[in-house]
Amino acid sequence: MCLESILKWVANALVLMLIAYIVPGIGVASFYTALIVALVLALINAVIKPIIIILTLPINILTLGLLTFVINGLLFWLAATIVKGFTVTNFWSAFFAALIFSLFSILMSSIGKNNNDA
Repeated sequence: MCLESILKWVANALVLMLIAYIVPGIGVASFYTALIVALVLALINAVIKPIIIILTLPINILTLGLLTFVINGLLFWLAATIVKGFTVTNFWSAFFAALIFSLFSILMSSIGKNNNDA
């Protein structure tokens, strides 16, 4: 279990490095910075995101869940303000980077579920 968590953490850091090459406006100074950003994003998604989702639930229902994408982008941008060496120039860069990061996370969790079933 611990090794699996470490591998997911490293994989998320690698995806952050890839996102920096794909999405204009995203910058990651080093792999070490990407590891720290992956950890900060995990903490933000575990602590802050559920609170924001609950507080914005009525608006989120009205927008049929599309507000969640905006929240993900803003939280991705928040991580850039916390970690030195990780830059996000504007909201749209954060939005698309968070979208790619979320898709990767969904893919990783579906692969993990398939491996646990075997």
